[in-house]
This record gives sequence, structure tokens and C-alpha cells, in this order.
Amino acid sequence: MQKIAKPHSFKFEKSKLSALAWGDKDAPLWIALHGWMDNSASFIRIAPIIASNLKVRIIAIDFSGHGLSRHRPPRSEYSMWSYCHDVLDALEELGNPVVTLLGHSLGAGVANILAAIYPDSIKGIVLIDGLLGRLIEPENLINQLRDGISGQRRALPSEKRYQCVEEAINLRVQKSLLPITPCTVGSIVTRSLSGNSQNGYKFTIDRQIATPRPVAFTQAQATAILSGIKCPCLLIQGTQGIVPKRDTNHSCRDSIKRLTIIELEGGHHLHLAKGSADTVAAEIVAWHKQHYDEIQC
Repeated sequence: MQKIAKPHSFKFEKSKLSALAWGDKDAPLWIALHGWMDNSASFIRIAPIIASNLKVRIIAIDFSGHGLSRHRPPRSEYSMWSYCHDVLDALEELGNPVVTLLGHSLGAGVANILAAIYPDSIKGIVLIDGLLGRLIEPENLINQLRDGISGQRRALPSEKRYQCVEEAINLRVQKSLLPITPCTVGSIVTRSLSGNSQNGYKFTIDRQIATPRPVAFTQAQATAILSGIKCPCLLIQGTQGIVPKRDTNHSCRDSIKRLTIIELEGGHHLHLAKGSADTVAAEIVAWHKQHYDEIQC
């Protein structure tokens, strides 16, 4: 296993977004986008390996409401497409460079949307166990709207404090919708906490994020978006991940024209698990080197 380099803290002052960064500041830029309820620490195992081997700079953003970034006002929309503004705000502060996007889960969906609607700004995308989130059937739209709007109007529960970091990590493991270990999620939880051992710890994440979304993409909408992606794309999916379960007929994956699929043993957070993170990073490095000429066009 390669030694994990420590990231540098990074702040987007104008948009009040926090981030972690690896690599030389003058190197070609990658923007890393984390999953739902996670933060930029999601990339602490693979980002230093990728940055070192490809001589690139990786800036992993804490989406709004996550990690150390700003919260949105009450009843705000925390939809997948709303996070596109976080990325565009960050790119604007960086001088609007052409970038490669690295996205996990929710972040993969944001990367796909941006690559489809702004093809001249995105030269390549790397997806880790994610496409465009959970799709809905059109006949379920009213129920989804009702649940989402009702959830936005519901009073948020009181904040809970935890006696130690380990207690918060164990809660995240217990509440996770997909299997995850304390070792895998520890860095994410630690970045999402404020407080101390004397007064206790609390999560910094905006609790609005946990409310149901009023709208999600249908199958037809998803394939229309994915078919609009022009740049080379790598999808790394876990054997116990969500992509094969959600895209059972392969229609979403088949819609991406220049897609390479690599399936690795592991779950949804295979890029953070000790047993698979190095392999994920190595596959990304190998793919990028193989497609370098295409990605630079």
C-alpha cells in the first residue's frame, strides 16, 4: 500500500465552500465530488496516488451543507442538479479552467450533468459507483413531490451531541443505507464533526440534506442526459455497489458513448476501503494514461 500524503486545506472565499487539495498548484486540475452525506475526505486514499502518478492537482470540494462548507437557507433545494452551482462557483473562482471531474455516488451524478451541459469545460470524467442517483417511474412523481415538500416543511429534529468521535462514527455505520465499516467512514465523519471531548461533538452537516427530494430523474431523462456526454468517461463499479442494482438493464451505462467500465470487488465506498482503494487509484491512473490523448483534445 502506498503512503497516503496529507492534503492541504483549501477555501473558496467567494462561494464559502471548503475543500481539500493534493498536488502542485500549477498542474492540470481535477475537481473531486463526494457522495451524499459525505465530504471531501472521501478522497483521502485515492487522491494523493492519482495526483502523484499523473502529475495533476486534485481539489475535492465539500458540497454545500456538507463538511466545512456553508449551509443553505431553510427549505432550500438540495437536489443533485443544485450542486452543479457549487462546482461552477468553484471553477469561476479558479478562473474557469477546463477540468477532469472525479465523482463518487451523488458526485458522479453531478459530474455527469456538468459534462452533458458544459462539454467544452469538462475534458474527462471518472465515476465511482454512481450514475444519476435513484430514478423514479413517472407515475410515482406525485408521491415523491408530496414526500419532499412535506419533508421540507417539517421541523428538523434537535441536534444530538456525542461523547466521543467513535460514538459518532458508529452511528454513521449503523444508519448507513449500504454496508460500511468504521475504518472506511472514519475520516468522513471526523471532518463532519465540531466540538470537543469536554462538551461533546455534533455533526456540522445541514440536516435538511436528509429530507426526501421532491423530484428525481425518470429513466428517459437519465438516458437523455447521459447520451449528451461527449468526453471520455471511466466508471468503476463495485460488485456489491449500487450501479448494477439500479441500472439492471444497462440502459444508463449504454447511453454514455465513450464509456469504459471496470468492476472491482467491493461495496459503494470501495475507493475508501483499505482493501480496494489502492486498486481503484491504480485503475484510474492506468485509464487516464491510456486515454491521455483523447482527454487532452
